Amino acid sequence: MTAGITVVGTGTGAPVPGDVLAGAALVVGGRRHLDAVRTPEAAERIVLGPLAPALDAVERRLDKGDRVVVLASGDPGFFGIVRALAERFGAERLDVRPGVSSVATAFARLGLPWDDAVVVSAHGRDLRTAVNACRAHPKVAVLTGPGAGPAELGAALPEGRVLVVASALGDPECERVERVTPIEAAARDWGTAVSVVLCLDEARELGPVRTVAGVSARPGRWALEESAFAHRDSMITKFEVRALALARLGPRLGDLVWDVGAGSGSVAVECARLGAAVVAVERAADGVERIRANAAAHGVDVHAVHGAAPEALAGLDDPDAVFIGGGGRELPAIVAACARRARRTVVVAMAALDRVPAAREALTGAGFSCDGVLLQSSRLAPLPGDVTRLAATNPVFLLWGDRPAARSEGVAQ
Repeated sequence: MTAGITVVGTGTGAPVPGDVLAGAALVVGGRRHLDAVRTPEAAERIVLGPLAPALDAVERRLDKGDRVVVLASGDPGFFGIVRALAERFGAERLDVRPGVSSVATAFARLGLPWDDAVVVSAHGRDLRTAVNACRAHPKVAVLTGPGAGPAELGAALPEGRVLVVASALGDPECERVERVTPIEAAARDWGTAVSVVLCLDEARELGPVRTVAGVSARPGRWALEESAFAHRDSMITKFEVRALALARLGPRLGDLVWDVGAGSGSVAVECARLGAAVVAVERAADGVERIRANAAAHGVDVHAVHGAAPEALAGLDDPDAVFIGGGGRELPAIVAACARRARRTVVVAMAALDRVPAAREALTGAGFSCDGVLLQSSRLAPLPGDVTRLAATNPVFLLWGDRPAARSEGVAQ
């Protein structure tokens, strides 16, 4: 069956074959794509802006049996118009002729492989997902859009990353590929020609050989043994508690997680291993250094903040989820402060049962649904004579609160 819609990827250097446009009754595309081709004199031209009117025009032409050509940037099946066309008209009516994507072109200009890159679209989407991916991963490509360009991305990112802004890719006269710091990116007006922004940790821009492209596979194990982390005097969230805490936090790519009263940072590191961007807040200076060392040992990025909650939370971006592992007498105030800011979940670990009612009240008072469990575990321990006993660990009460709206929205990105 002859496809009614021919979708051509262009804009990164590949010309549109002349035979594609011959006989087309309607040609749809961005203004620069339409200006770059010669359309048949009788053909209707529609400059892409809002998608719905263009799709309606395509449908009218198809109903008449006319041929339609859609010009798109790069590979139109990669965060492109192919999805909308297939959903509206059916994939069987599409003849897709992909070009080289802006992501592939930008990495090619740098001479870098990109099978280990995370690709995030901020076009018409919440920029925070892209920002958190850039915080958590050493190589990220961000497809930009109005209000979500290099300046906005740079303003949201800490120092330590380099932004590569690729503009007008494929245009021999106007193409630019520039390396800038986040501060430099935030200070400029980049115009409308930006194709893609790469966010790189230059020390790790050549990652290890990969088997699976894109996002790193989830770690084979989590809730690691305490011996996997440097800690002081057994001041660490035990792995049984950590396992349930991670299940309730649900850290994932695009999330920002706070670990408040982080201690050794074991929860922070595990959340980062699962793909989230993480901020660990710790009042002890030696604890901050320990968190950084544990993050480095596990090959993840954790932003360690030296300070006491709740005051130290004031300058941080709002989190998706929060783990609170310390707090003492300040615990109710810390829980309340975190609950006001958390978009999805707050999890609190307490050894003192007396603090449970106040922590629960702080969560429910912020509109969270609340549940909890007392965790008591006994581990196998050797005895002389090649026999084994059960050694009890200290009981810990784990309390968690979920924001009802977040629960109904699910986990879709």
